[in-house]
Amino acid sequence: MWKSVVAGLWLLSIIAVAAAKPLILSAPPRENLEKGIEQYQPIADFLTNLLGKPVEYQHPDSWLSYQRDMRADKYDIVFDGPHFVSWRIKHLGHNALIKLPGKLQFYLVSHKNDPDIKTSNDLIGKRIYGILPPNLSTLSILAHFSNPVRQPIIRGIRGGMWKVYAAFKQDQNSAAIFRTTFYSKKLTQEDRQQMNILYTSEPLTNQAITVSKRINKAQQKKIRYGLLKTKAGRMALKRILKRFGGKAKGFISASNSDYKGDNFLLEGVIFGW
Repeated sequence: MWKSVVAGLWLLSIIAVAAAKPLILSAPPRENLEKGIEQYQPIADFLTNLLGKPVEYQHPDSWLSYQRDMRADKYDIVFDGPHFVSWRIKHLGHNALIKLPGKLQFYLVSHKNDPDIKTSNDLIGKRIYGILPPNLSTLSILAHFSNPVRQPIIRGIRGGMWKVYAAFKQDQNSAAIFRTTFYSKKLTQEDRQQMNILYTSEPLTNQAITVSKRINKAQQKKIRYGLLKTKAGRMALKRILKRFGGKAKGFISASNSDYKGDNFLLEGVIFGW
């Protein structure tokens, strides 16, 4: 009898530990730890209260650790770009819940007065400045260069598109990758007049929050509703909306079909996985 009681108590303790194991929320390391906590901890706190179980924000040390942990299926709730969203849906069984409205699209540009670069075909062996892969902007443009022997030289830049612009401006025999909205809204007319647009990428669905299959359907529905329809949920998303959403007023509902095929930017390519 006592053995049965002890076994029962042991089983209950195991169940309690499993129930207390936190869900892991993460996002790409596009900012330092302090900024990451500032942006994502409100979401973790909101979801902890919403689900009645702990949700922990984990800030990746680097892009390599982010990719490694994603491939190992360590993340339960993730906010990032369509190529990663699509990959998790296909390979890990994630579901897309909410997304930023609009599309993501990118320009490949050269200096207007550069005699050597007039079309994208002139970029073999030439330098292209872009945010360090696997950033979506650079991968979207590299997909245009499907022949490995005709690949340009990618100069990965940290620090955002203004840093890309600064490097490009200093190198008059080069090209650069800009988001279309950055090009049209952040650069001056004078800046744009000094550039040629060589290529425009296909538009992709905007960034999304996905959840793993460890979060059941009822919980997924609760998360979607809570983030979209409650004041506390919208407040939790406020910081990432401000940083990544442009003039968008809020997130909208997402579905897996929005991201079908976008994983091709990561698979079977030089800078992917």
